[in-house]
Amino acid sequence: MIESTEMITVEVACALPDKQKIVSLAVASGTTARQAVELSRIAGEFPDLAVESAPLGVFGQVLGTKGLAGAEEYVLQAGDRVEIYRPLLADPKEVRKQRAEKAREKRAL
Repeated sequence: MIESTEMITVEVACALPDKQKIVSLAVASGTTARQAVELSRIAGEFPDLAVESAPLGVFGQVLGTKGLAGAEEYVLQAGDRVEIYRPLLADPKEVRKQRAEKAREKRAL
């Protein structure tokens, strides 16, 4: 929710294995993380990624977790970098289970 006319500078970042983009922009004080992503127009650079619904974070902290407000409520501070997270290709817990199973099989031989 944009509340005032004071402007702050923030960045919006998105990275895929083969392409990365950081957009620096001036937004009104009171702008939320999701609004900054929309204002950055970064979605046009990543047509295969559902940017409008992707999880967001600020400096590695996922919004909506660990007591942080969600992307639609989190009000940005000057200098914040909003990160757009892509979906995981594999569940990390499942990968660890598979690795442990392979190690057990190796020891059994």
